[in-house]
Amino acid sequence: MKRDGRWAHLRAVLFDLDGTLIDSAADLAAAANAMRVERGLQALPLAQYRPHGGTGARGMLAQAFGVAPGQATYEELKREFLDRYELLMYASTRPFGGIEAELGALAGAGLAWGIVTNKAERFALPLVEALGLRAAAVVGGDTTAHLKPHPAPLLEAARRLGVTPAACLYVGDDERDVVAGRAAGMATAAAAWGYLGQAAEIGRWQADIELAAPGELLKHLGLA
Repeated sequence: MKRDGRWAHLRAVLFDLDGTLIDSAADLAAAANAMRVERGLQALPLAQYRPHGGTGARGMLAQAFGVAPGQATYEELKREFLDRYELLMYASTRPFGGIEAELGALAGAGLAWGIVTNKAERFALPLVEALGLRAAAVVGGDTTAHLKPHPAPLLEAARRLGVTPAACLYVGDDERDVVAGRAAGMATAAAAWGYLGQAAEIGRWQADIELAAPGELLKHLGLA
């Protein structure tokens, strides 16, 4: 398929993971709720956790216990949360509808694709494998010395794919994804189906592309 002229230079598409490629909110919430129940507290509704799915332990613990990094109990609660999540993370997490077909179409058009996430490799690598996502590169939150919105993880992904940053498009559901992509010299796309997407004013992020649903990227690139 012939690509839209604006994107003829594109060689790779990079994606955020949680909230962009996969819907993991229910499993993250389950880990936090298990901690609440063990402490004699009622489980909270998924709807309360869901908008914070992209911030992992920090977001889940803020909702479950009102704690934040730097507070006395945070690190201990974080360790417990991560251990619980590691056991639960395969229960209901799945790619968003339309994602797998989109990834296949990108590969069929000769575009490499990879994942850049703030999720630690301990979770990201086995989860990506279990879901059958055949990414050419997976860069986790501890792969480099920096987390997004720093551009280092995106630049590392481009290096692994053997492409220049300018030939990459980065897709994410958080403003930090757009900031990181821009800092790395990449084009950016904002995913409005993500955890922050529908509630956020995505237009203010100034991404190059705004996507309402999975599959729309193909239309923007002239592949559908």
